Amino acid sequence: MSTTAEISSQTAPGYLIDHNLVDAPLDAGVLYEKRPARTLNGEEIPGLFNAWITLNNPSQFNSYTTEMVKSVILAFRAASNARDVVCVVFTASGDRAFCTGGNTKEYAEYYAGNPQEYRQYMRLFNDMVSGILSCDKPVICRVNGMRIGGGQEIGMACDFTIAQDLANFGQAGPKHGSAAIGGSTDFLPVMIGASQAMVSGTLCEPFSAHKAYRLGIASDLVPALKVDGEFIANPMVITDQFLDEYGRIVHGEFKTGDEFKAGKALLKSGEVDLSLLDEAVETMCGKLLQTFPDCMTKSLEELRKPKLEAWNRNHEDSRAWLALNMMTEARTGFRAFNEGTRETGREVDFVALRQALAKGTPWTPELTESLMPGK
Repeated sequence: MSTTAEISSQTAPGYLIDHNLVDAPLDAGVLYEKRPARTLNGEEIPGLFNAWITLNNPSQFNSYTTEMVKSVILAFRAASNARDVVCVVFTASGDRAFCTGGNTKEYAEYYAGNPQEYRQYMRLFNDMVSGILSCDKPVICRVNGMRIGGGQEIGMACDFTIAQDLANFGQAGPKHGSAAIGGSTDFLPVMIGASQAMVSGTLCEPFSAHKAYRLGIASDLVPALKVDGEFIANPMVITDQFLDEYGRIVHGEFKTGDEFKAGKALLKSGEVDLSLLDEAVETMCGKLLQTFPDCMTKSLEELRKPKLEAWNRNHEDSRAWLALNMMTEARTGFRAFNEGTRETGREVDFVALRQALAKGTPWTPELTESLMPGK
């Protein structure tokens, strides 16, 4: 118990109480940096900052390990509590991936077959998503590369998404032994509507940043490919808005055939430059700076309600199901992804699995082994 003298010193003029639960160092896989806040004309503001939380695991496409999840929770709490922080920028290292979700090596080699352990892990994951959704500061997802699976889920928990247009978005779910119930099945119907949510959450087909912008998942979009010193739009995507012969909108869809091959060749001839992405993020931060901070927090709380209501209604049930699924389909799917190669593929033999289950074959180690890529 604090003494009267201690309480008096804590309430003296100029003393500010630290509301963080712990002051723990972050895992090397997550960087936390306070960068000077700037006006729209680029002038630094003394004493005000934007907190940059960066996933730093580029060799594994910035997938998050258990220790990284803990650090993201701590980082968002620190940014939320920091009186001198205006905005939070959630991003990742490099230009290939924002995040591809949970670390499949860790999933396959530790959590697969250990539902009690995965249930505890999912408590941490849920706290990470909740920490983003409850941050007192506006959160901008700076999409520096592909945003897939759990990466899509933590990205959609953010308030704004600003993407470089070479990035791909999408789910992994039923293709890799899981369901997108770490946020996507809650957020996608709210953000893009039930039909498009159904397509993304079940078929798991990646879509372009241009399509993400058209659907409303991305707030802003900038080119990142430089060819002969000039920025150009993603050459593998249809960037003109028009209807095909069936009356479908093709803006944002991937090109096909020779056009796709030509676009891929053009992509290889250029270089990726994220300077326009950084400018767009700084511009958003500059706009958010010019607002009343308490009114901003209240606006965020209200505008997040559709996502929060769905998330809070479902995430505990989802945690239990995902843990049990580690004994069957997830155990098999994550192993396949971890052990597969470019040559063998990283998915199980879905037809053989369905045939076995149709005959009443139980989930045994032998069944799992028979479904691995290359068998």
